[in-house]
Amino acid sequence: MNAPASSLPLPPSPDTPTPLLGGLSPSAFMRRHWQKKPLLIRQAVPGVQAPLDRAALFALAGEEAVESRLIVQQRLAQAQAGKVGKGAKAGEQARADDAGWSLKHGPLNRRSLPPLTQPGWTLLVQGLDLHVPAAHELLQRFRFVPDARLDDLMISYATDGGGVGPHYDSYDVFLLQVHGQRRWRVGKLKDDSLQPDVPLKILSHFEPEEEHLLEPGDMLYLPPMWAHDGVAQGECMTCSIGFRVPEATELAREVLIRFVEELDSEAPRRLYRDPKQEATETPGLIPDALEAFAADAIERLLKDRDGLRSALGEILTEPKPRVWFEAGEPLPEGVGVRLDARTRMVYDGQRVFANGESWRAAGQDARHLRELADQRWLSAKTVARASATLRELFNQWSEDGWLHPQP
Repeated sequence: MNAPASSLPLPPSPDTPTPLLGGLSPSAFMRRHWQKKPLLIRQAVPGVQAPLDRAALFALAGEEAVESRLIVQQRLAQAQAGKVGKGAKAGEQARADDAGWSLKHGPLNRRSLPPLTQPGWTLLVQGLDLHVPAAHELLQRFRFVPDARLDDLMISYATDGGGVGPHYDSYDVFLLQVHGQRRWRVGKLKDDSLQPDVPLKILSHFEPEEEHLLEPGDMLYLPPMWAHDGVAQGECMTCSIGFRVPEATELAREVLIRFVEELDSEAPRRLYRDPKQEATETPGLIPDALEAFAADAIERLLKDRDGLRSALGEILTEPKPRVWFEAGEPLPEGVGVRLDARTRMVYDGQRVFANGESWRAAGQDARHLRELADQRWLSAKTVARASATLRELFNQWSEDGWLHPQP
């Protein structure tokens, strides 16, 4: 179940310095570091606790609805048994090119995980914020970045020497240490070639420029395309707050497909006409007029900015494949509302979008919906002032499991 709305931490005010960003305000952080350069933040979240304990994490990894992965470095297990690298530290062995990496996708029950005494294995659980209230609360601290960019919170559990090898990401990430220690080596990506015949995207030539040992509460921000390698020093847990980075061609394809699918089938049809077409001796040649007709159709489509914006908002809020909602009940009288942790909600100047759908909104109803998107809850007093149409929408969302009553 989700945390009560009143307990959700608000994101820091844009111009107020915060320990979360090393004493920088969100505005200063975005200007100086976002998509530009890394930032090491000591005690970003003082007294931080892991969102769940080890046993609960292992149980979660065994669920069908949860995305999980197990990464094992066989060489470390062999080293522990004295077969290789006598006298070498586990972390040093992890850097060997022939570390014997293996990757297994979940669901992963407890029996499929190695023993805790075996070094060099890592369990990754994606979308922890969708399943664990404490992880959802933690994610709220990072909403100084637009929700359209915020992806999810992943947790990495590792035994001594565990990691995923030197790699780079195409997205922004905050790496928050929540239990134990992890040593990070970071450097600019100079060579993106990968090791062959390895089930992970591990860099062949990694040149670290700095090294940091993170304790619980410490955090490291990395922009896209910065190479990094994290190795557990003993048992540890690290939370990764990741952000979407749309790729231009893929985003255009998705928007256009969604847009075309939603075009009004009852709109006047424009058929190609060629009354002046002459008899031809080259029947295989595409007529210039037909090419011009196709180009004109595309130009007309792209001029419909309102339709494109609608398609974009629906795509940005589309739930992930493993996400589904549990049916609820209509809202009782005299309550506020809070969004389910799984609900994605954004808005633009004319519409509100939630979970792949869109609604036009104006006036007071639009203000209420935008407030709900920004803070993810509304008070009972605000809900009581909503129009009958908006209350009916809230009832439908409650029945669909998209939001819940908030006393």
